Amino acid sequence: MTKFLRDWRYPFVAAVLAVAFGGASFAADDPVPNAPAPACKPESFRVMLDVGHTVDQPGATSARGVAEHVFNLRLAKRIERALRDGGFVRTRLLVVRGSGRKQLLARAKAANAEKPDLLLSIHHDDVQSRYHAQWRFEGRERIYSDRFAGWSLFVSQQNRQFDASLAFAKTLGAALRAKNLPFTMHHAEAIPGEGREVLDRDAGVFRYDALIVLKDSDVPAVLLEAGVIVNRAEEILLATPARQDVVAAAVLSAVQGFCAERK
Repeated sequence: MTKFLRDWRYPFVAAVLAVAFGGASFAADDPVPNAPAPACKPESFRVMLDVGHTVDQPGATSARGVAEHVFNLRLAKRIERALRDGGFVRTRLLVVRGSGRKQLLARAKAANAEKPDLLLSIHHDDVQSRYHAQWRFEGRERIYSDRFAGWSLFVSQQNRQFDASLAFAKTLGAALRAKNLPFTMHHAEAIPGEGREVLDRDAGVFRYDALIVLKDSDVPAVLLEAGVIVNRAEEILLATPARQDVVAAAVLSAVQGFCAERK
């Protein structure tokens, strides 16, 4: 075939083909031009879903008194189902017990032992106490703040695969925005407890180097704050299977894109 293309007896054919392929010439063993990258193989791609906080240290409390860990576990299970249904059958939940630094280190230790292709930590958000107010719900005083709503994403520059972590965070942020889910920028506010560096404003990605589950993991790792549970309106939405399924679908889309790029 190569001899045919280069043979002077076929100048017209050679000229047409040269124009079609941008003037390039090909040896018999040259790769096909613009060949697609190898496809993702979901069945061999491993995702670890880290369920934020524990039953012993349940994290933030919602405006109606529900522990963050409850929200985290419910959403993680919906994401696990979506990923498995999408072919990522090696997805698994990471649920730990205990409190303090020990349970945080256990998460990174598990990731480093199993070496998944991706670690996604599932959380729900609070705001700084200066924005808290009180209301009465079912006969009890509760803390709430309706000032902020939306998801946010965090990566640590100390993660050994920071570039890959940031790439997935951007992909996930784009997928969440494509689902018309709002994101919040309140973590960038220059107040005590916030002031996080914005790495991608369009994708809602912040830098948070000190998060143990991110910085101590040897694998690409991202933390998702799925929404603000002290916001009374958003809490109701976050508790619905419909909203959880939308988030899960966005995660599936992002994992599919990340898997294809990694392979």
